[in-house]
Amino acid sequence: MGIFDEIKKKLSHEFIDIIEWLDNSNDTIVHRFERYQNEIKNNAKLIVREGQVAVFINEGQLADVFQPGTYTLNTKNLPILTTLKGWKYGFDSPFKAEVYFVNTRLFTDEKWGTKNPVMLSDERFGLTEIRAFGTYSFRIKDAGKFVVDVVGTDGNFTNYEVNEHLKSLIVTRFTDTVGEANLPIELYAANTSELSETCKEVMQPEFERVGIELEKFYIENVSMPEELKKEIFEYSRLDKLDMGKLTQFKTAKAIEAAAKNEGGTAGAGMGMGMGFVLAQQMGGMMNPQMGQQPVAPMQGAVMPPPMPVQTQYFYAVNGQQMGPVTFDKLKELFANRTINKDSLLWKQGMANWTALQEIEELKSFLGGNTPPPLPGV
Repeated sequence: MGIFDEIKKKLSHEFIDIIEWLDNSNDTIVHRFERYQNEIKNNAKLIVREGQVAVFINEGQLADVFQPGTYTLNTKNLPILTTLKGWKYGFDSPFKAEVYFVNTRLFTDEKWGTKNPVMLSDERFGLTEIRAFGTYSFRIKDAGKFVVDVVGTDGNFTNYEVNEHLKSLIVTRFTDTVGEANLPIELYAANTSELSETCKEVMQPEFERVGIELEKFYIENVSMPEELKKEIFEYSRLDKLDMGKLTQFKTAKAIEAAAKNEGGTAGAGMGMGMGFVLAQQMGGMMNPQMGQQPVAPMQGAVMPPPMPVQTQYFYAVNGQQMGPVTFDKLKELFANRTINKDSLLWKQGMANWTALQEIEELKSFLGGNTPPPLPGV
């Protein structure tokens, strides 16, 4: 041993008799107390401040754990280390052990997010992608377990290091949770609070296995591709819209516009009259509670024949009655595979529910309808 090693050892024995940690970084989770050859003097003072826990490690094995307070280190308050060292009648100064101070305060506003899109299967839109991000809060609950299972021999374990581990765990469990929820795609964004609570319950046992308590978990946003958003909005509007009233309104506007363009002043007057009458009639249909009286047609105005009524179809999906929808909407549902040739349908005039492939006007959905050759060709 060199002369300088002797001096360091002597100074260590004489002056290093207080073991404590003052954290000035605010992002350190675990700090190993460094001293010459990890030697601790008999009756040394250990100071553990509020928001800290001191963990003693002997040759890689967890020994004694100290909560906030001031301690005189001897065999009385080092029972586990005394057993590991085999001290029967006290110990000779100094003894060797590694001391880790663990920050137990609450770490808040930690960020998480999905680096890659999460794939989901939706009954209406097929395979879709979503992304999510949010925040979480955690604290070290079991300092001994955390040091042994996560920190290892790292002398200065920071918030950044533990977050890298936690973020991977969060994204994995978030993906599993939303996959098992099997909700309609638009409900993920509309129910972030409930989804956050569910994810927290699923993740908590995983955190506790390494001595961490997941205090809070928030999903701030669930996003999806813009094209999918547009499809969802259109689907929602069509699902709530009365297609018959919409058709009548559009027809009235079209007749009024045509009359303005065809007959000059007379045509404009006729068009305005017809548009006014039809608008009044539709207003009464859409708002029957207003009790409006029918408006007599303008003198000399030519009234068009009644609008043809579109056939409305009801259809069954997963044993539930859906509809009614128009012929065009039904064709769209067949095209996107919401219904198929064996789906049961019903319209006014039919005695029973019937498979789509057996309804004459719907057989065109199936393809293969080729007309016979022209006579004489």
